[in-house]
Amino acid sequence: MKKLFYYGDRYLEKSDWKDMAVLKFCLFSMGILAGMRIPEKNRKKAAVIALFTFLITYIPLMAKFIWIMAENEKMS
Repeated sequence: MKKLFYYGDRYLEKSDWKDMAVLKFCLFSMGILAGMRIPEKNRKKAAVIALFTFLITYIPLMAKFIWIMAENEKMS
């Protein structure tokens, strides 16, 4: 597992914002395809789980982004 994280860090070091945008579109598309396969009776449960996952990942990402923006403004 440590090697996987090591390679992930190296990948991020060599990536720019365009690479990350492509990765996000890829994951989004994969999520849509997976969502199409969920049976009707389980879709509400899957939606709640997806919403929860989105919130617990999006909020920290945006907090870090805002912190970096504020930090850069102080340096200007």
